[in-house]
Amino acid sequence: MAEVNLGQNNLAQNSLAQNSLAQKKINKYLQDLTAALRTLPSEQASDIVEELRSHIVDKVAVSGDMTPAAVDSALAALGRPEDLASLYLTDDLQLRALASRSPLLILRSLFRWASLSFAGFFVLISSLLGYFLSGALIACALLRPIHPLTAGLWLIPNAEDYEISLRLGFGSVPPGGRDLLGWWIVPIGLAVGFGLFFLTARFGLWSIRRLRRARRIGAH
Repeated sequence: MAEVNLGQNNLAQNSLAQNSLAQKKINKYLQDLTAALRTLPSEQASDIVEELRSHIVDKVAVSGDMTPAAVDSALAALGRPEDLASLYLTDDLQLRALASRSPLLILRSLFRWASLSFAGFFVLISSLLGYFLSGALIACALLRPIHPLTAGLWLIPNAEDYEISLRLGFGSVPPGGRDLLGWWIVPIGLAVGFGLFFLTARFGLWSIRRLRRARRIGAH
């Protein structure tokens, strides 16, 4: 009888030791996640960590006892804490961009998205080109009164061909060049520039919504 009790005590001690080691693994993972989420408000980060703790415990419980091997399997399915934190930070930026419609937040969100997928990289490059061209058109229109002879949309000879160049007025008149719009660059540049800026921001917001919709569908 004493031997049976001794064996049961050993099993209980071993189970406690396994459980303790498993809890340490979970705590270490969540500590690393918390550190990676340091740019989020502390309350928001705490909610994420506690939600994940419950998710990990539930997943381990499905597999059986709370053992280090079961915890390792659950944590491996989640991925590295740094990568998981990056997804949460991207999601937070996307929500703030959708709420505020700020071009700066939209671009910050797209930069994060670009680091995660090729689709995000394509959207980012398209948005940067849109903002750059809109800025160039607006700058050209505003600089026309300051550089009336050189700022504008020019047709410039290039060997046996021609090239179209949007010039801000710095420098001399291009040899053989022809100003295509003259003073019309002011209203056209402002209208097209601001219109393109608005459309680029709308494209960024539309892309973020599509991404979030696709992610929700994938989660189900």
